[in-house]
Amino acid sequence: MRLEVWLNEALVGWLAHDGDANRFAFTYAPQWLAQETRFGLSPSLRLPDQMARAIDGAVIGAGTIGGDGNSPTPEAHSAIVRAFFENLLPEGQALDDVAAVAKTSKSNLVGLLIAVGRESAGAFRIRPEDVAATGPNTLRHLPRQELSQRIRERGELPFSVWDRKVRLSIAGFQDKIGAFRYSDEWYLADGDLLASTHILKPEPRDRILAGLTSNEFFCMRLAAAVKVPSAKVELHHVPEPVLSIERFDRRVTGGPPIWSERGAPELSPTAELRVERIHVIDGCQALGVSALYKYERPYGQGRDVADLRTGASYPRLFNLLRLSPTPTRDRLNLLRWSLFQVLIGNTDAHAKNLSFYFGPQGLVLAPAYDLVSGASLPSEQVDKTFAMAIGDAFESKDLNAEEWVDFTARCGLNYRQVASEMADMINATVRALLQVKEEATGAGADMTVVQRVVDFVRAECDRQRALLPGIVRPKRITPPSAA
Repeated sequence: MRLEVWLNEALVGWLAHDGDANRFAFTYAPQWLAQETRFGLSPSLRLPDQMARAIDGAVIGAGTIGGDGNSPTPEAHSAIVRAFFENLLPEGQALDDVAAVAKTSKSNLVGLLIAVGRESAGAFRIRPEDVAATGPNTLRHLPRQELSQRIRERGELPFSVWDRKVRLSIAGFQDKIGAFRYSDEWYLADGDLLASTHILKPEPRDRILAGLTSNEFFCMRLAAAVKVPSAKVELHHVPEPVLSIERFDRRVTGGPPIWSERGAPELSPTAELRVERIHVIDGCQALGVSALYKYERPYGQGRDVADLRTGASYPRLFNLLRLSPTPTRDRLNLLRWSLFQVLIGNTDAHAKNLSFYFGPQGLVLAPAYDLVSGASLPSEQVDKTFAMAIGDAFESKDLNAEEWVDFTARCGLNYRQVASEMADMINATVRALLQVKEEATGAGADMTVVQRVVDFVRAECDRQRALLPGIVRPKRITPPSAA
């Protein structure tokens, strides 16, 4: 079985699956390799003519981690290929819904990709080999009343499935769909030349997470206020709260759509209208690992496995930026992203909640998203440990100056820079809290939720400010190799 992988209107290559051996392989198309602007899917699935590079102790060459980088084993290549494409799939109930719609097993990667591959995260469209394009490019109006009804019916109807089609394949457990936005209206896009431009996320059904749309809206707006590059967000009410996130892996080009004969808000796409897809990969894809390793402690926090820190980590992510054309800038942005996670108490800042643009220019950090103050949630049922440790600290109460020193050394950073950036981030955050709180109020955010986040952030800023002198004058230094 072979699937075609397309980037906009260019065939990139083929994903093949040998059912008997249960092996995957990816081959780049000759026409893609002939382009001057060609690039690999990820650092672990590079172009055949690129030199193997050692990253984090693993050889990353022509589609494999392991071996000598020149003659990858089929097993090693298969593992990397599978990990890359599995990272395009949703998680939790959303994955169950996709499998049900596709009438395939959750473990059948090819079957799942056929179901969701036309609207995945990043740039690629995936479809069975030699299958024609999807047909006409259409924009179907999504009225707010219909969106409201589907939010209320989530117990009976999967939210990701509309018009008997899976409308979005983005990793994560929250309900979400992709929509094309034009003139303050939303549309469901179909066709190879159109795609969603925004992600719509309603309030979670789980009462433990009540107010999460307000929480995320506030944290994302706070990030923008303190100059942490982040996706643009808006909060709508239909009347249920819905968070709208502008996709940074999409760009609308050509002429605008036109009103159909039925009049507003019905649209017809013009011949020139395109939604350009921009290639991004998440942290797991950049590291060449399965989504199972998005947490630093992939086997959990139990006594017997807590020390097995074989998943994604801050040192590994900083190490990746050796592939950046502007490593100084990207390392600084990643540092600021890391500091901000601590200040807002984002306990779910794992590798799949971090993305990179990847192309001929190399690896470039993409805007932040999924910023939530998990530590401010009132329920004791919500895990308050960090997805990735600062030094050896997996909890805020264990994060002291020595752990920041350890973090700095392992990530290959400068102590004074870390302390200076933390001081600047704290000052900017404290100054912005009132303004962003007022913005959230004006947007209709739940003020009980927002005030709880504000109180947590202010207290955490005070706590981290007290640690600054110990970072500038470290007492304990761990060599970077210890990571």
